[in-house]
Amino acid sequence: MPFRRALNSVAACVRFAGAGSLALFVTLTLGLHSEAVSADEPNPAAAPTGLDVALEQQVRTLALGANATASTGVSRVEVVVGQLDPRLHLAPCQRVEPYLPAGARLWGKARIGLRCAQGPTPWNVYLPITVKAYGQALVATTGAASGSVLTANDLAQAEVDLAEDPTAALVEPAQAIGRTLAQALKPGQSVRQGHLRARVWFSAGDTVKVVALGAGFSLEGEGQALSNGIEGQPARVRTESGRILTGQPVSERRLEFSL
Repeated sequence: MPFRRALNSVAACVRFAGAGSLALFVTLTLGLHSEAVSADEPNPAAAPTGLDVALEQQVRTLALGANATASTGVSRVEVVVGQLDPRLHLAPCQRVEPYLPAGARLWGKARIGLRCAQGPTPWNVYLPITVKAYGQALVATTGAASGSVLTANDLAQAEVDLAEDPTAALVEPAQAIGRTLAQALKPGQSVRQGHLRARVWFSAGDTVKVVALGAGFSLEGEGQALSNGIEGQPARVRTESGRILTGQPVSERRLEFSL
């Protein structure tokens, strides 16, 4: 289908943000090219994502560069470029510029900004990408049922996509052995912190050690727990002086907080 005819066949999505204010949200259908192509000319080279090949490479380079100092344990990073909504289109643009949105974390499902840096009509859209970060971590050998207690025989080391799940991948057997599963694991599945039942380190009313952590020092005391000390959840204690503190339960009858 000729490029001009294809552009005329797509729909625009318009949203009014208020009286006198118009916000136009548009995405791309046939790739972002510097010039429109006549009906007698072939389309410029395009990647499977629909983007111009050069632009897709810029997106990959930007994403890989942002992950140059990725988390410890990552051996290689892959970037899968997604597609913008094919129902919509953009105004012609002579130069499209990819950029990192403020606060973006390129880990797992993420997005890269695309903006028209040179053209008659400024626009800005977001391109979905998936960042895969591979490294060694624990996987289930033959699978395990929910409620079962993990043993060394249930675990093996393998290369996994550390970024495929929002919870941290477990890398050391000591992190998993003896822990109870909150959900079943399939053979070969990466073992994540979220797969394990949270441990209860103390109960309300228990006497606990309270540790205040500062820059290069720590202070210890005792207090009475006012709530259960559940792993990953804040808990409150009352110190001997009557002060109420909130911190993180980290081990048996131990609570830590930062000064």
